[in-house]
Amino acid sequence: MIVMTRFVVEDDEDFAGRAHAALAALAACPGYLRGRLGRAYDDPAHWSIVTEWESVGSYRRALSNFDVKVHATPLLAQALDEPSAFEVLADSGPGGELKVTTSDRA
Repeated sequence: MIVMTRFVVEDDEDFAGRAHAALAALAACPGYLRGRLGRAYDDPAHWSIVTEWESVGSYRRALSNFDVKVHATPLLAQALDEPSAFEVLADSGPGGELKVTTSDRA
């Protein structure tokens, strides 16, 4: 599962520090695979945090973690109001082998 959260940011120094703390809190949770903080080349006010999780359950449980509530939830509350959690339906790494999966949605 991937979570893509986008932001429009006025104070990028403050935001970057808070985003680093949020990623560290999320990274300490079971099921976390990786996370990245990025900023748009075309418009530096636009940022994103992308995390990858073993499952939707591990992501949802992480949101209940105390450190995540302290360090990540206030930041995530400032995200753009749009869908952010996505199930991975196809994956391709270097070399081009494509792994296709079926949806877990009921």
